[in-house]
Amino acid sequence: MRKLVIGGLCASLIAGLTACNDGTKATTEAVKPETAKTATAAAVEKALTSGITFDNMDKSVRPQDDFYLYVNGGWMNTAEIPGDRTNIGAFYDLRENAKQDVKAIIEDLSASDTLTEGTDEQKVADLYRSFMDVETLNKLGVTPLKATFDKIAALKDKNELVTFFAENQVNGGGTPLAFYINVDAKDSSRYATHIWQYGLSLPEKDYYFNDSERFINIRKAYLEHIEKMFNLAGLENAKASAASILALETAIAEKHWDVVETRDSTKTYNKFEVSELATLAPDINWTGYLAALGADKQADIIINQPSYIQGFNEVLKANDLDTWKTYMTWQALTHAASNLSEALDNENFDFFAKTLNGQAEQEPRWKRGVSTVSSTLGEVVGKVYVKRHFVPEAKDRMEHLVENLRSAYGSSIDSLDWMSEATKVAAKDKLAKFNPKIGYPNKWADYSKLSIKADDLVGNITRAAIVEHNRNIAKLGQPIDKDEWHMTPQTVNAYYNPTMNEIVFPAAILQPPFFNLEADDAVNYGGIGAVIGHEMGHGFDDQGAKFDGEGNMRDWWTEADLKAFESKGKALIAQYNGYQVFDDLHVNGELTLGENIGDLSGVTIAYKAYKMSLNGKEAPVIDGLTGDERFFMGFSQIWRVKMKEEALRNRVATDPHSPGHFRAIGALSNMPEFYSTYDVKEGDKMYIAPENRVKIW
Repeated sequence: MRKLVIGGLCASLIAGLTACNDGTKATTEAVKPETAKTATAAAVEKALTSGITFDNMDKSVRPQDDFYLYVNGGWMNTAEIPGDRTNIGAFYDLRENAKQDVKAIIEDLSASDTLTEGTDEQKVADLYRSFMDVETLNKLGVTPLKATFDKIAALKDKNELVTFFAENQVNGGGTPLAFYINVDAKDSSRYATHIWQYGLSLPEKDYYFNDSERFINIRKAYLEHIEKMFNLAGLENAKASAASILALETAIAEKHWDVVETRDSTKTYNKFEVSELATLAPDINWTGYLAALGADKQADIIINQPSYIQGFNEVLKANDLDTWKTYMTWQALTHAASNLSEALDNENFDFFAKTLNGQAEQEPRWKRGVSTVSSTLGEVVGKVYVKRHFVPEAKDRMEHLVENLRSAYGSSIDSLDWMSEATKVAAKDKLAKFNPKIGYPNKWADYSKLSIKADDLVGNITRAAIVEHNRNIAKLGQPIDKDEWHMTPQTVNAYYNPTMNEIVFPAAILQPPFFNLEADDAVNYGGIGAVIGHEMGHGFDDQGAKFDGEGNMRDWWTEADLKAFESKGKALIAQYNGYQVFDDLHVNGELTLGENIGDLSGVTIAYKAYKMSLNGKEAPVIDGLTGDERFFMGFSQIWRVKMKEEALRNRVATDPHSPGHFRAIGALSNMPEFYSTYDVKEGDKMYIAPENRVKIW
C-alpha cells in the first residue's frame, strides 16, 4: 500500500488504497471535554513524582554499556508476549488500553434498542455487530464476493482489465497500481493525483527473491496458503492458480523500487501530463483507468516510480488475460478474507500473522471488531474518546511544551557551526511556520453519506472505501484543508506532514510513559518532549529538509551546507548499520536514516528545552535521581518493546524506524550531556569518540 510521505513516530501511515478514514458531521466547533476527568487538581497539592518505573530496571547492566537495558532490562527479562500479540511495550500496551476504551464507547453508543437509521450511533452499533456476527458470516461464505468474481470472469480484454484495476481500488480491493490524492509536493497550494507501485501480498520485494532458507520457506508457505484459500472459497484449479499468482507477483516485484528508493522524495516526484502516459506505458488503458477513478479531468499526474510503470506495462503485455483474472480473483479474496467466514479468516491469519509475524493466536474477535470500527468510523469514536480521556490541562501543557521546543530548536539553529547564515534564515522561517495539532481536530469529518447495515460486513467496508475515495476525489481543485488529520484521536502515535509543515499529536499518546501530568518536567521532556522534537526533526531530516516552510519541495540550502548535512547523515547511516538485531541481521541505516535523525534531533532539542525551562535553577532531586537522570531515563523508557523474532525481522526489512533498543542507545551515544551525566568513558560499550559523534541540529 502507498505510504503517505509523512514522518511517523512508530509506524508508517497507510494511505491511497486504505486512506485514513474521517468521521462524523463536520463542524467548526472543537470538542469541549466537559465530561473528562479533571486530573491535575490533586497533583497540584502533592509533590510531583519522578515518572520512572523502577521495577522495569536492570541495575546489573551498566548504564554506560547499554542504557536501554539498564532502564528496561528487568521488564525485558520477565515480560511475556501474549499469544494473540507479536509485541508488547510502551506503544503497544497503550494501544491495547485504547482498544478497551473504544470498546466501552462502542458499547455505550450501541446501548439503545431503537437506534435511528443514519445516525452515528446506528452506524457504530451496526458496523460492530456486522463484524461480531460470525454465524451470518459463516452462512454467507464467499457470497459477498460473488459480484466481484463475476465481474472478473466477464472481462473481455486487457483494456477492461485495467479499468477494473481502478474500480477494484475504489471498492477497497487490491490492484497493481495504487492511485491516491495528496498535496502537490512542489505546489502546496493544490491537491494532485498520484500513482504508487503496489500489487504484492508479501511484505516487500526481497521476499520474492531472497534465496536464504527463511525466505524460501515463506514462499513455499505462501503457495500453500493461496491453494488453501482457493479451496475454501470453492474456486477451481487451486494448485495451478497458486503457482500462477506467485509467478505474476514475482514479475511485478521485480519491477518494484526497493524500500530505500521509495522514501526518496526527490526520486518519487515525477509529474507527467496525462497525455504523456500513453508514451510512458502504451499498453495501459489510461483513459478507462482514470475515468473509473473519477480523475479523467486532470491535466497532470505525479508518477512516484516511473520505471515501475514502464516495467508493469511489460508485465501486463507478457501475461495473458486468464492469468490476470486469476490474480485479480486472489486480490479480491485476500483483501476481504478477514471479513469473511471463520474458515477463510483463520487461514488468512495462519499465514499473514502466524507464519510471517510469529503471532500464535488470533486476537479476541472483539478487539478486531474495535479496530474495524475505529478505522472505518474513526472520528465518531474519537469525538467521544476525547471527551472521556483527554483533559484540557493536557492540551495546555502540550502547547507550552511545543513552544519551548520550538524556541530551543531556534536557539540550536543559531549555534550551528556547520550551517551558513543564509540557510539558517530559511531553516528558522520553516521552524516558525510549524503548525502543531494537539489532541483532536478542530472540525470533525462527515460520515452522512455512508450506509452501514448490521448483516453486511463486506458491503459496509466496501461502501466505506467508496465514500472515502469520493471524499478524496472531491478535494481536486479545492483549497487545501488545513484542518484534516491523518490519525484519529485514539491513535497512539504522532506524525509530521512535510507538505502541510504540521506536527500532529493525537490524544491517546498523551499519557504515561510519554506524558505524565503528575510527573516532574524532566521525565516529560525526555518522553513527550523528545516525541515533539522528533516530529519537528522530521522537518529537518534527510527528506523533510527538502521542503520549505510553506510545504513546497525546493532547494533552500547553500551547496556547502547541503554537503555538510549529507556528510552527517552518512555518519549516522554507518553508526546504525553497525547495530546487530540478530547474528545475521543488522539495522538498515539508509532505510532508517530519517527516523534516526528525528530521534537524535528530538532528544537533543528536548534536553536543551528542558534546561532552558529551569531558568538557570537546579532541578530538584526526586526519588534519588537528578533532573538529567530522569530526563534520559524518561527517553529510554518510551522505547521499551519486546517483539516476536518473525515480527522483528519483518520490521527491520520494511520499517523506516530502527528497533526500539537502538532508537534509545543510538541517539544517546551521540549526546555529550549523556556522557557527562553517566561518566561514559572510552572502553564503555556506548562510547563513541568525540570526533565521530553526530550532531545535526
